[in-house]
Amino acid sequence: MATKTRATGGCPVHRFQQLVSGKYKLRILWDLQDGPLRYSEIRRTLLQGSLGSPVIPARVLSRELRALTTMGMISRKDYKVVPPKVEYTLTATGESMIPVISVIHKWGTRYL
Repeated sequence: MATKTRATGGCPVHRFQQLVSGKYKLRILWDLQDGPLRYSEIRRTLLQGSLGSPVIPARVLSRELRALTTMGMISRKDYKVVPPKVEYTLTATGESMIPVISVIHKWGTRYL
């Protein structure tokens, strides 16, 4: 039987669900495993193989990136140049999610 652990901030499954809620968070983490990407590169990789809309609203992608940054899963580096150059990379916490996403990827390949 699963128990709720109040000392650590509640049920770990619920906290994980909050972490991965959002349309693109897992895909962003997965795509960043090979190294830093710029905003436009992230957007392009998300559109590859997409079954939905051929457009990702900028506000949606920005919101997902901001949430992942706030959670400490990715870091954002602004080079302060013109034209703007910003890169996103996985943090150690984000890298720790890659094996979890890999299991999901393997399951999806097998059963979907």
